[in-house]
Amino acid sequence: MSVVNSIDCTKQKVRAIIACSRVPEDPYHAEDTLDWLLRLDPDADDALQIAALGHDIDRAVEERKVNREDFRDYDSFKAAHAKNSAIILKEIMDECNVPPYVANEVYRLVCCHETGGDPRSDLLKDADSISYFYTNLPLYYNRNGRERALERSIWGYLRLSPKGRRIVQKIHYPNEELNHVLKVTTRMASLDGVERS
Repeated sequence: MSVVNSIDCTKQKVRAIIACSRVPEDPYHAEDTLDWLLRLDPDADDALQIAALGHDIDRAVEERKVNREDFRDYDSFKAAHAKNSAIILKEIMDECNVPPYVANEVYRLVCCHETGGDPRSDLLKDADSISYFYTNLPLYYNRNGRERALERSIWGYLRLSPKGRRIVQKIHYPNEELNHVLKVTTRMASLDGVERS
Protein backbone atom coordinates (compact mmCIF):
# COMPACT_ATOMS: atom_id res chain seq x y z
CA MET A 1 0.00 0.00 0.00
CA SER A 2 1.34 3.44 -0.90
CA VAL A 3 1.82 6.16 1.70
CA VAL A 4 -1.10 8.13 0.21
CA ASN A 5 -3.39 5.09 0.38
CA SER A 6 -2.32 4.30 3.96
CA ILE A 7 -3.08 7.88 5.01
CA ASP A 8 -6.47 7.81 3.27
CA CYS A 9 -7.22 4.41 4.85
CA THR A 10 -6.45 5.84 8.29
CA LYS A 11 -8.59 8.93 7.79
CA GLN A 12 -11.52 6.83 6.54
CA LYS A 13 -11.33 4.45 9.51
CA VAL A 14 -11.02 7.33 11.98
CA ARG A 15 -14.04 9.09 10.48
CA ALA A 16 -16.09 5.87 10.56
CA ILE A 17 -15.30 5.27 14.24
CA ILE A 18 -15.92 8.88 15.28
CA ALA A 19 -19.23 8.89 13.39
CA CYS A 20 -20.45 6.30 15.92
CA SER A 21 -19.56 8.37 19.00
CA ARG A 22 -22.26 8.86 21.62
CA VAL A 23 -20.99 12.43 22.03
CA PRO A 24 -23.02 14.22 19.34
CA GLU A 25 -20.45 16.90 18.57
CA ASP A 26 -17.50 14.51 18.12
CA PRO A 27 -17.74 14.09 14.31
CA TYR A 28 -18.08 17.86 13.85
CA HIS A 29 -15.28 18.59 16.31
CA ALA A 30 -12.91 16.17 14.54
CA GLU A 31 -13.50 17.81 11.16
CA ASP A 32 -13.46 21.32 12.62
CA THR A 33 -10.17 20.67 14.42
CA LEU A 34 -8.69 19.52 11.12
CA ASP A 35 -10.13 22.61 9.42
CA TRP A 36 -8.65 24.92 12.08
CA LEU A 37 -5.30 23.16 11.82
CA LEU A 38 -5.25 23.87 8.08
CA ARG A 39 -6.29 27.49 8.65
CA LEU A 40 -3.47 27.95 11.14
CA ASP A 41 -0.97 26.04 8.96
CA PRO A 42 -2.10 25.38 5.37
CA ASP A 43 1.01 23.22 4.87
CA ALA A 44 0.31 20.90 7.83
CA ASP A 45 1.67 17.45 7.03
CA ASP A 46 -0.09 14.07 7.15
CA ALA A 47 0.89 13.39 10.77
CA LEU A 48 -0.63 16.66 11.97
CA GLN A 49 -3.76 16.10 9.89
CA ILE A 50 -4.34 12.58 11.22
CA ALA A 51 -3.67 13.79 14.76
CA ALA A 52 -6.18 16.63 14.35
CA LEU A 53 -8.85 14.31 12.98
CA GLY A 54 -8.37 11.54 15.55
CA HIS A 55 -7.17 13.31 18.71
CA ASP A 56 -10.38 12.50 20.64
CA ILE A 57 -11.07 9.08 19.13
CA ASP A 58 -11.18 7.31 22.48
CA ARG A 59 -14.53 9.03 23.24
CA ALA A 60 -16.01 7.15 20.29
CA VAL A 61 -14.82 3.70 21.41
CA GLU A 62 -17.23 3.11 24.26
CA GLU A 63 -15.60 -0.05 25.62
CA ARG A 64 -12.15 1.59 25.73
CA LYS A 65 -12.76 5.24 26.56
CA VAL A 66 -11.47 6.77 29.77
CA ASN A 67 -14.08 8.25 32.08
CA ARG A 68 -13.77 11.52 33.96
CA GLU A 69 -15.11 10.06 37.20
CA ASP A 70 -12.16 7.62 37.35
CA PHE A 71 -9.67 10.47 37.89
CA ARG A 72 -9.01 12.77 40.80
CA ASP A 73 -8.51 15.87 38.66
CA TYR A 74 -9.31 17.08 35.17
CA ASP A 75 -5.70 17.26 33.99
CA SER A 76 -5.07 13.60 34.90
CA PHE A 77 -8.22 12.61 33.04
CA LYS A 78 -7.16 14.61 29.97
CA ALA A 79 -3.67 13.05 30.01
CA ALA A 80 -5.15 9.54 30.12
CA HIS A 81 -7.63 10.45 27.38
CA ALA A 82 -4.80 11.73 25.15
CA LYS A 83 -2.70 8.59 25.68
CA ASN A 84 -5.66 6.30 25.05
CA SER A 85 -6.59 8.13 21.85
CA ALA A 86 -2.96 7.85 20.68
CA ILE A 87 -2.98 4.09 21.31
CA ILE A 88 -6.22 3.60 19.38
CA LEU A 89 -4.91 5.71 16.49
CA LYS A 90 -1.64 3.73 16.44
CA GLU A 91 -3.62 0.50 16.06
CA ILE A 92 -5.58 1.97 13.14
CA MET A 93 -2.41 3.23 11.48
CA ASP A 94 -0.80 -0.20 11.87
CA GLU A 95 -3.85 -1.79 10.17
CA CYS A 96 -3.50 0.73 7.32
CA ASN A 97 0.29 0.28 7.01
CA VAL A 98 1.12 3.91 7.73
CA PRO A 99 4.91 4.35 7.63
CA PRO A 100 6.44 4.29 11.13
CA TYR A 101 7.84 7.83 10.85
CA VAL A 102 4.29 9.16 10.33
CA ALA A 103 2.63 6.83 12.85
CA ASN A 104 5.16 7.63 15.57
CA GLU A 105 4.68 11.36 15.07
CA VAL A 106 0.88 11.03 15.16
CA TYR A 107 1.19 9.06 18.40
CA ARG A 108 3.45 11.73 19.92
CA LEU A 109 1.24 14.60 18.80
CA VAL A 110 -1.95 13.05 20.17
CA CYS A 111 -0.26 12.24 23.48
CA CYS A 112 0.65 15.95 23.71
CA HIS A 113 -2.53 17.48 22.27
CA GLU A 114 -3.88 18.59 25.65
CA THR A 115 -0.65 20.17 26.89
CA GLY A 116 1.48 21.02 23.88
CA GLY A 117 5.13 21.68 24.56
CA ASP A 118 6.62 22.13 21.10
CA PRO A 119 5.51 24.09 18.02
CA ARG A 120 3.73 21.15 16.37
CA SER A 121 1.81 19.94 19.42
CA ASP A 122 1.06 23.57 20.34
CA LEU A 123 -0.48 24.02 16.89
CA LEU A 124 -2.66 20.93 17.40
CA LYS A 125 -3.65 22.12 20.87
CA ASP A 126 -4.73 25.49 19.46
CA ALA A 127 -6.76 23.90 16.66
CA ASP A 128 -8.47 21.63 19.21
CA SER A 129 -9.20 24.46 21.64
CA ILE A 130 -10.48 26.87 18.99
CA SER A 131 -12.77 24.12 17.70
CA TYR A 132 -14.08 23.53 21.22
CA PHE A 133 -15.34 27.11 21.31
CA TYR A 134 -16.74 27.06 17.78
CA THR A 135 -18.22 23.56 17.72
CA ASN A 136 -18.42 21.92 21.14
CA LEU A 137 -19.39 24.67 23.56
CA PRO A 138 -23.06 25.04 22.51
CA LEU A 139 -23.76 21.31 22.89
CA TYR A 140 -21.56 20.99 25.97
CA TYR A 141 -23.49 23.85 27.56
CA ASN A 142 -26.86 22.24 26.78
CA ARG A 143 -25.72 18.88 28.16
CA ASN A 144 -23.79 20.02 31.25
CA GLY A 145 -25.15 23.42 32.21
CA ARG A 146 -23.63 26.84 32.69
CA GLU A 147 -21.22 26.15 35.56
CA ARG A 148 -19.54 23.11 34.00
CA ALA A 149 -19.44 24.83 30.61
CA LEU A 150 -17.76 27.82 32.24
CA GLU A 151 -15.19 25.63 34.03
CA ARG A 152 -14.42 23.74 30.83
CA SER A 153 -14.23 26.95 28.82
CA ILE A 154 -11.79 28.59 31.23
CA TRP A 155 -9.61 25.47 31.15
CA GLY A 156 -9.67 25.47 27.33
CA TYR A 157 -9.08 29.20 27.01
CA LEU A 158 -6.07 29.18 29.33
CA ARG A 159 -4.31 26.64 27.14
CA LEU A 160 -4.66 28.74 23.99
CA SER A 161 -1.78 30.69 22.48
CA PRO A 162 -2.21 34.48 22.23
CA LYS A 163 -3.18 34.05 18.56
CA GLY A 164 -5.73 31.38 19.48
CA ARG A 165 -7.19 33.64 22.16
CA ARG A 166 -7.63 36.47 19.68
CA ILE A 167 -9.51 34.10 17.36
CA VAL A 168 -11.80 32.88 20.16
CA GLN A 169 -12.47 36.42 21.41
CA LYS A 170 -14.08 37.22 18.04
CA ILE A 171 -16.69 34.46 18.31
CA HIS A 172 -20.31 35.57 18.55
CA TYR A 173 -22.99 32.97 19.29
CA PRO A 174 -26.68 33.31 18.40
CA ASN A 175 -27.36 32.37 22.05
CA GLU A 176 -26.63 35.32 24.36
CA GLU A 177 -25.98 33.01 27.32
CA LEU A 178 -23.08 31.44 25.39
CA ASN A 179 -21.75 34.93 24.64
CA HIS A 180 -21.91 35.61 28.37
CA VAL A 181 -20.01 32.37 29.13
CA LEU A 182 -17.31 33.41 26.66
CA LYS A 183 -17.12 36.92 28.11
CA VAL A 184 -16.83 35.59 31.67
CA THR A 185 -14.23 33.06 30.50
CA THR A 186 -11.97 35.73 29.03
CA ARG A 187 -12.46 38.05 32.00
CA MET A 188 -11.73 35.36 34.60
CA ALA A 189 -8.60 34.28 32.73
CA SER A 190 -7.37 37.88 32.85
CA LEU A 191 -8.28 38.40 36.51
CA ASP A 192 -6.54 35.21 37.59
CA GLY A 193 -3.27 36.69 36.43
CA VAL A 194 -2.60 33.76 34.16
CA GLU A 195 -3.46 35.51 30.91
CA ARG A 196 -0.48 35.11 28.61
CA SER A 197 0.48 38.10 26.48
